[in-house]
Amino acid sequence: MPNTATRLSSSETARSQRAVRPFFGLIDAVIVPGTAGFDFDGGIAEAHAQGIWTWMVRDVAPDLIDPNAADDDQAARQALDLLVPELLQRARAAISAVGTPDAERRIQLQMGGDDAFRRVGVVLNALKCRSLLDKAQAFGRAANGMTDETALGVALQSMPLNDHAVSALLFQAAMGQVSHPGRMMAAAIRLAGSATEASMQRAGFAPLIEAMLSHAQAQIPALYQHGAFADIDLTCRAIDRFHRLMRAVTGYVELGRLTRWSTAVAALTKTVSELVEPKLRDVSPNVNLALRRHSGQDRLDGDQVLAALNGCYVLATIRDCRDSLALNAMFDQTWTQVGQALEMHVQRNLELFRQNPGDRVIGARLDAAIKMAELRFNPDYADVLRRARETAEKRAS
Repeated sequence: MPNTATRLSSSETARSQRAVRPFFGLIDAVIVPGTAGFDFDGGIAEAHAQGIWTWMVRDVAPDLIDPNAADDDQAARQALDLLVPELLQRARAAISAVGTPDAERRIQLQMGGDDAFRRVGVVLNALKCRSLLDKAQAFGRAANGMTDETALGVALQSMPLNDHAVSALLFQAAMGQVSHPGRMMAAAIRLAGSATEASMQRAGFAPLIEAMLSHAQAQIPALYQHGAFADIDLTCRAIDRFHRLMRAVTGYVELGRLTRWSTAVAALTKTVSELVEPKLRDVSPNVNLALRRHSGQDRLDGDQVLAALNGCYVLATIRDCRDSLALNAMFDQTWTQVGQALEMHVQRNLELFRQNPGDRVIGARLDAAIKMAELRFNPDYADVLRRARETAEKRAS
């Protein structure tokens, strides 16, 4: 039993700050954002982790943990790390003491619901394995530099493949650092001797596949952004990451019909496609609105230009990731419409610029159109247009 000197208190940290990360970040490597449509053995939904953390602070160890301790204080994190064995002992004792339906309902309410209660075992296991999570992340980073499939296979065999619960957590932590999941999947299939689901499971690589699906699911919250203040870079990175992870599964593993994995793939593809579809639908109208000439006093709508540029970035990203999305018909239509619109607007604004190269509004609109054309077509086409713009300027000077 820790004594009072070991207690994590606000006297050791900033009293004015409240913890915002469950467990002060000790198991952040396996916590995934958003609401999980599918629970995977290595991934813990943020809401579930927060509910279980609240239960521990308030009901399991209120004498050990001060809820006002700052979660970004390194000393507080180290103090909590020392307390984890005691927390695990108390938590397991509290769960073991649940002997009636009423007692189970009470503890579920304390954790924030039965979903969190079902995941408490995974959270406790993650805390037990916390010292291995950093090593798993280092493994993931090291794997990025392994271009030889044999060397990567040897590295994969260092994972505890016979311990599903632990390997699920370690693959979850590692996959967050892996840039080329397909390369890792290819090495795993070579070790398994076959790409079938059954072979991958027998070889102990089911946690690897589930970690990829879990991380693909974790990209969904970034796609809920809308409006002028949406982080388009985050959106495009999420689409690209989703594609890489899904292709590593669907492009390498022979998924069965109506299995857990194939069901998860279908559901995730549907969800992401439905979130991306409105962004795709808006691209063509936004391009036309941004690049049209205003009657009367001409002007450039900066917000509209930004929306059109963002849409072109999304369009270019979807072009590279369309194999993982159910958007082929809409993409083809939008791709054609945007291409036709840009050709028209570029030529129209280039002609106006040649007639009046000193007009700043026309010049700015032409620059925006050229940037959009670079995204829709290619850099070479954009360079031709930029040279045409420069030639028009030189003739006027």
